Amino acid sequence: MRFDRILIFSLWLPLAGCVTTQTNSSALGKSMPQTSKAEQAVDAARIHTELAQHYLANGDLQTALQKLTTALKFDPDYAPAHTVMAVVYEKINRPADAELHYRKAVELEPTKGSPNNNLGQFLCSVGKFAEAQTYFRKAVADPFYPTPDVALTNAGVCQLRGKDVAGAETSFRDAIARNPNNAEALFQLANALYLNKDVFRARAFIQRFDALGKPTAASLKLGHDIETSLGNPEGALAYTKRLQAQFPDSEQAHALDTAASP
Repeated sequence: MRFDRILIFSLWLPLAGCVTTQTNSSALGKSMPQTSKAEQAVDAARIHTELAQHYLANGDLQTALQKLTTALKFDPDYAPAHTVMAVVYEKINRPADAELHYRKAVELEPTKGSPNNNLGQFLCSVGKFAEAQTYFRKAVADPFYPTPDVALTNAGVCQLRGKDVAGAETSFRDAIARNPNNAEALFQLANALYLNKDVFRARAFIQRFDALGKPTAASLKLGHDIETSLGNPEGALAYTKRLQAQFPDSEQAHALDTAASP
């Protein structure tokens, strides 16, 4: 599943050397406007959040948390800081604190796709499947959200976890309608159809996934299972050989090895 919980920003930091330009203020007739204290606070929060992301990416969660705490001291309403802090709290197994910050990010940016998708993913991860759907729908409703197909795919995966196979199929189809090359949606739809014993259509979507040229151990195992269900041992064997050649140490390859053992 694709995640966008960690927002990516262009990292901007002041350089050690300062480049200055001279302006003839008399020629301009007035001085340049000064940056307000509020703007300075937002800039400081942004910079500390970017630094936190850097530390988070390098596995230094303690320093990342310190930078985020500083960011929120400068601007308690800086939504990206709340999102990244939520990610850190998830990583250190403090889900209650993570949820608090995911919800705060949505409170601050209630119509934006990314924070709503992030909260939906979190709620799904803690078993709040029905509530998660509310936020996935809000994410998709944002006309400026660049990846609504991702939120729809996440919604479908969450519906599968909640045993709503029919709802998941609808979400995956909507995701594919918006982005026909969404590999995760293609795979997940094939899986949902297979679980629903609709193996002919499952084959069509696993083949579309395969055509993208980025097989995974899970997709090859699913292809094997679909062909087996269709009574096509040659097709199943072809997937088995690919799985064993490309992902020999995967649990899916070991599962087939075990099944083939006398």
